[in-house]
Amino acid sequence: MIWERGWRESVWADMNQQWDIIIVGGGITGAGILREAVRAGQRALLIEGQDFAAGTSSRSSKLVHGGLRYLRNGQIATTISSVHERERLLKEGAGLVTPLGFLYATYKDDKMPMWLLGLGLTVYDLLGLRRGHKRYDSSGLAAMAPGLRKKGLVGGYRYFDAQTDDARLVVRVISDSVRAGGQAINYVRAKQLLRRANGRVCGVAVEDVSELGNKRSAEVFAPVVVNATGAWADDLRVQIGGETRLRCLRGSHLVFPHRALPLARAISFAHPDDGRPIFALPWEGVTLFGTTDVDNAGMKNSEPRIDDEEIDYLLCAAKIGFPSLALDLKDIQATFSGVRAVINTGKTDPSKESREHILWNESGLLTVTGGKLTTFRVMARDALKAVTRSGLATFKLGDARSLDQPENLDDLASIDSFLHRRLIGRYGHHALKIVQTAGPGELTPIDMHLGRLALWAELRWAARAEAVVHLEDLLLRRVRLGLLLPEGGLDHIEVIRTIVQSELGWNDQRWIEEASAYSRKWHEFYAPPDDASASEQLLPATSRDKILPGAPKRTTQSVSSLETTG
Repeated sequence: MIWERGWRESVWADMNQQWDIIIVGGGITGAGILREAVRAGQRALLIEGQDFAAGTSSRSSKLVHGGLRYLRNGQIATTISSVHERERLLKEGAGLVTPLGFLYATYKDDKMPMWLLGLGLTVYDLLGLRRGHKRYDSSGLAAMAPGLRKKGLVGGYRYFDAQTDDARLVVRVISDSVRAGGQAINYVRAKQLLRRANGRVCGVAVEDVSELGNKRSAEVFAPVVVNATGAWADDLRVQIGGETRLRCLRGSHLVFPHRALPLARAISFAHPDDGRPIFALPWEGVTLFGTTDVDNAGMKNSEPRIDDEEIDYLLCAAKIGFPSLALDLKDIQATFSGVRAVINTGKTDPSKESREHILWNESGLLTVTGGKLTTFRVMARDALKAVTRSGLATFKLGDARSLDQPENLDDLASIDSFLHRRLIGRYGHHALKIVQTAGPGELTPIDMHLGRLALWAELRWAARAEAVVHLEDLLLRRVRLGLLLPEGGLDHIEVIRTIVQSELGWNDQRWIEEASAYSRKWHEFYAPPDDASASEQLLPATSRDKILPGAPKRTTQSVSSLETTG
């Protein structure tokens, strides 16, 4: 196994070697760079100050897409690259990256006419070398989207994109990299860039922030240091005199249980207030509704969370878009927010800022930021090409795949084809081990409301072999119970404990502390507003008024049963 018990000590023991490249940041950008560097035969180390994918890469809209709205904004290069990478990931990541049907509904008062949307979709299809869209009149679209508002509906289009579990994609890429000889460690903070006498960056001073009682620190050296910290990239750049250049935007989502917003395919329509595309999409047994696009300056140094205006904005659209479902605050199961970095050009509308990735080579520090989840392979290869051009190192890049293809896994034939494909996609070479290490009854779904998704055996494997340091790593990112289950899975906490506590090697006191910390984290940053009485009446479909009269508050109290467990 790659991250077996004691793995952190092994990584620290090897920390003082001379590396060819050090990557700071364990989101999808850093993971992709690690993978390409290892494929190029380099001794590569990735460090992440929190958990892998703890930032933007576990809080995206879960879409692997060409970016139809980027095409509308004239970002042609971004769209072309995204469409090509979407097709690659659908092929190489089957079971983790899956096709997603979309319906785009148009109304008579929309800013974008239906014919213009059709033209954009035609271009979209041409870029992807497939014909995937079809036009529907109002009755045809309404038949495909029960519950969608019919008043003012002109018609719309069906087209196809794809979706993924973003955090699992990150862990899959890092796991493939470590298996191939790279090294990665979470909860290690880049405290200070190290520089030669001439000012060029030559390494990083790091410290262990895992809170495991180990106050370790080290200085690690490499001729190439890559800053892949995304929205926090300016924090490293200012150490070498760089001016802040990034604009941090927050995108927030509501999570509804399937019963409240049942969808067979994604549905998108223009928000009635500002015309921005809003979507509702089925994901892992729940329905995601988003997203916002607001400046995050006020939350820069804290974990992002949805604010009252964003809840108002999204729930207003949900009520108007699906009036017959009577969606309200009480229907929201969870929320999540992510921060994306774009180059700050000062545009009044944050949605108009370019999503194309950017590279800066400053005093030997290569910063990679911007871009999209879909194009992580392109960003990684562009970064290593930039290193080669700079003369710091030479990376010989082949026509590499986005994901490794697992070896013969015929022994998985004992499970049905759906689970076979899902486990291979999500776990790659380790899919068979999940089946082999499962306890009695653990190859069954955690919750039948989620269908056949999320198995108990996945919890055991993640706890045993996926670098889990804290309980939130397991429940928010390895197996997404924090988003998929009511109360973030806390109602299942004792069953979870019986499966994972011994795998994690935690005594009873540690378990209580971790469960209480997870409860606090979930209620503060992921819970729905608890004032479900703030908006009880159905919003008329024609209304454009704000729907929340007050500011719903969240509880940050721990679940009382956690304090007495053990």
